[in-house]
Order: sequence, then structure tokens, then C-alpha cells
Amino acid sequence: MDAKEQLSLALQKTIAQAFEGVDSPQDITNFLEVPPDTAMGDYAFPCFRLSKPLRMGPAQIAQELSSAWQDHELARAEQVGGYLNFFLNRQNFIKGITEKVLSEGDRYGSKKLPGKKMVVIDYSSINIAKRFHIGHLSTTVIGAALARIYTFLGWDVLRLNYLGDWGTQFGKMIAAYKRWGSKEMIEEGGVQALSDLYVRFHQEAEENPSLDEEGRVWFKKIEEGDPEALTIFEHFKAMTLKDAKKVYQVLGVEFDSYQGESFYNDKMDPVIEELREKSLLIESDGAEVVMLEEENLPPCLILKSDGATLYSTRDITSALYRKKHYGFDKNLYVVAYQQTLHFQQVFAVLEKMGYGWAKDQCEHVAFGMVSYEGEALSTRRGNVIYLDELLEKAQEKALDILEEKNPDMDDKDTVARQVGVGAVVFSTLFNQRIKDIDFWWDKALNFDGETGPYVQYTYARIQTLLEKGRDITAVADYDQLTDDESQQLALAISRFPEAVENALNRNEPYLVTRQVVEIAKTYNKFYYEHRILTDNLGEASARLNLSRAAAQVIQIGLGLIGVETPKEM
Repeated sequence: MDAKEQLSLALQKTIAQAFEGVDSPQDITNFLEVPPDTAMGDYAFPCFRLSKPLRMGPAQIAQELSSAWQDHELARAEQVGGYLNFFLNRQNFIKGITEKVLSEGDRYGSKKLPGKKMVVIDYSSINIAKRFHIGHLSTTVIGAALARIYTFLGWDVLRLNYLGDWGTQFGKMIAAYKRWGSKEMIEEGGVQALSDLYVRFHQEAEENPSLDEEGRVWFKKIEEGDPEALTIFEHFKAMTLKDAKKVYQVLGVEFDSYQGESFYNDKMDPVIEELREKSLLIESDGAEVVMLEEENLPPCLILKSDGATLYSTRDITSALYRKKHYGFDKNLYVVAYQQTLHFQQVFAVLEKMGYGWAKDQCEHVAFGMVSYEGEALSTRRGNVIYLDELLEKAQEKALDILEEKNPDMDDKDTVARQVGVGAVVFSTLFNQRIKDIDFWWDKALNFDGETGPYVQYTYARIQTLLEKGRDITAVADYDQLTDDESQQLALAISRFPEAVENALNRNEPYLVTRQVVEIAKTYNKFYYEHRILTDNLGEASARLNLSRAAAQVIQIGLGLIGVETPKEM
């Protein structure tokens, strides 16, 4: 139990004693606030929360509670208007949180759920025969971070890469390959050669529209299971995955399943039939739709006039398949915000089919767009940044910085990879996911701002300090740690578990990122304001322990978002 929970229980007891016989909130943990100014206390309780049940003014409530809160070993309380401000007993608090972190190690902040819970996280979702570009960065790192956070908090997680591997474009790819390509060409040129063939197909089709029909014929062959068409198609898919997995390896991202759109091709007919049996399919201009007027949404298109299925058909089918086979408690789709309407329609159709779980268990985890140094990216205009090239450039730039800052450092290439890749991931997960991201090198690789390198450097600094103090074995004297900087650092560490839990509840990894930054900032202030390796060995031991705890939590937090922690920088 952390300090906030202890404070909540003690306050609840005080309320019950001071106002006997009057109902009050059973759990006030969520009512405790962090004051904007540290001089106002470590936590504050807004007493207006009790005004209605007690029929008293907030200031009067705060005054009576303050009088009742005397000589408490946990904290002292002061009334400020309608607030009750709490100042934790520093020696007990700092000792308690430090020893808790050191005893729990890399499990600090984690949980074991009383029952089994399962989440399916659909993320990255790359397209076959296209190179992995920066537009897929957000979905990939947000989804991977959520997978780690859910696992850390005791959930069973299925990491799913819903491949874009179905549609007429793949017939066009085969048509282009048959006309102008060769096995040798794509073996040598890789996925870029496939992309080049696709671009050429569209250029040639402008002069020769019959090529479009040729593409449709080849896609129909894929649908019908033609051996040649399937062999070529599967080869394209294998090439794409081989190329993408190199990027995933650099990012430290993994998946349990690559079930893409094509996986559901033979599973849609029963779902379409179910929609008909439940009288949900309505003909509209030759197509078949589900009307969603009651939900204030436009109709959801299920079948085109030519009988072809759509994304919505496959997503409805995939949701039903995942629920049946995995029994999820949550089904998350980490997809850009432009698809918000699409998922609203899909979830609404599932509800109309009688599957109430769609409302509570399916969620679109939307995110904003990515631009690069002020420029919007567009595949059609050719203005695209490929992710493998971005990550390579990040490592090169990080290596240049390390060469300048620490030319004698061992294994600079490894550290450059950790810093460069970490900077890209960190900058992507620093803000709320719905916000658009404008990626700039000078911001991402800055060692002095709220960045990945800044936090990594703080961790490395602590490792150097711990190495210098490894021979100090005196019993830690936490009575020496009553200063503001030690208290703020301990508070930042203590609030980490809540940040992780909030990140899960809101599907917002940035909450972990921001808390790790807060720990790094408070640690650096602690480091600059106080001599750690003091001649007072009991104090030195306590300050080293607090430093060790800070490093431990920084490592846990960075690990959850997918950033490594070099020991030297």
C-alpha cells in the first residue's frame, strides 16, 4: 500500500470519527489531489466533496478535520480555505518508498490480478508490398507500449498485427510483376522493387486503362485460390514481413499473430447471413447496408453493388472471431483518428446484432498524424520517410553526439542505437496520442530537455554514482533525508504505480513517459543540491539507496514504453 492509499484510509477513518453517523464517500483515494505548489503540501483533500452529505461548508469541514488530525505518524494536516493539506512525515515516507522499490525490484508498480483478464491489441497493421514508413510509427510504438503495460499489470495480452493483405491492389501488383518484373528483380530490390512496380502500373494505366481490368482479373484469381496467383501473393507477403521484422527488431516490438484481412476472407459469409437473418441488411442503390440512424451515424456499408466486401465487413467478422476464440475482456484497435467513424459504425453494428460486449470491450485507440520537420508526409506525392532509414539516421546522429561528449566511451555503437532509437520512440510517446506529432531531430536528441536522451543520461549518471559508492555499506540513516529535494524525488517515485495504472485505464502510454521525466527532473535537482557521497556514511547510504530506487523506476518506466537504459553515456 502506497502513501496515498494509506492517507486515504486514515482520512476516511478520521471523517467517520469526526462526523459520526453521516455517510461519506467510501473510497476517497481519487479525491486526493497534488497541490500546484509544493509549499502547500504533498497531497490535498477538497472538502467540498463532503459538503452535501454533511450539509456543511468546505472551510468548516476542513477546520474540524484539521483539529481531529493531530499527532498522526503518517502526516500532519493544515487547513487552507476549503482544503485540508497534508504534509507527509518525511523520514518515514522516504524510507518506506525507497525500501519498497528496492525490495520489489523490477516488479515495482506491477500487479497480479485476482482473476484472469485478456486483451487483444491490434496495432502496426502494415500493408503488404509497401515499405514500412513513419506513418506506421505511432501505431507500432503505442500498441507495443500498451502491450507491455497491460502485461505488467497482470493481463494476458495477444499482440496482433492485422496485415493489410487484401484488395484489388494485390491483383494489380501481380499484373505489374508479370509484365515488367522478375523473381531476380524483387529478390535484389526487395519491397522497394514491389513498390516501384506498383507505381509503374498506375502510370501505365493512365495511358492504358485496360490494365485495371487485368489487375481485377488477377485479384479474382487470388480470391478463387489460383495456385500461381497465390504463390506470387504469398511470396510478396513473406518479403514484406521479412523486411518489416528487421524494423520491429530494432524497435524491440513483437507480435503473437499476423492474421490480416485475408485470414477472414472465408469467414465473412456466415456473418453476412446472420445480418440478413436478423433483418439488419437493407438494400441501398444496389449495395447492402446496416442503417444506423438511431445511433446518429451514417449507414454502414457491408456489401458493394457487385457483392464485394469492405473493411467494415472484415472488421465485424474479425471482432466476432476474436471474441469467440480468445474470449477477450478488451479488444483495442490502435488506428489513426481518421478511422473514428469507421469504428463507431463497426461497434454499432455489432451491438445491433445483439453483441453488447462491443460497447464496453471494443475500443478505438486513436492517434494523431506525423509530420517531419514541419512538412506533411504523403505517399502519393512521394514525400515519405521510411522508418528503417529514420532509425538508421537516428543512430548516426546519436553516435556523432556521443563521439563529441564522451569519445573514450566503450561500445559507442550499442549506446548510439539505444539513444537514437530511444529518442524516436520517446518523442512519439511523450504527448497524448491524439495530438499530431512534428518530428524534429534537434528536439528528439536534445540531452537537456524533456527527452529520451535526457532521461537515459540521468539513469547513466546514477549508475556512475552507484559504482563510486559501491563500498559504502553503512546502515542507511533516513532521518538525514528531510530536505525538499529528497521529498520531491520520493513523491515522484511513489506516484509511478498510479501513472502506470492510469495509462492502462486511459490507454495513454504518455502518462508513463511523463512520470519518468518527472523522476529524472526531481533526481537531477536532488543530485545538484546535495552531496550524495558525503562523509556521513549513514546519510550517504540513504542517499545512494534513494538514487538506486530512482534508477530502478526509470528503468522500469522506460522499459514499458520501449526505451533501453544504457549504463554509460
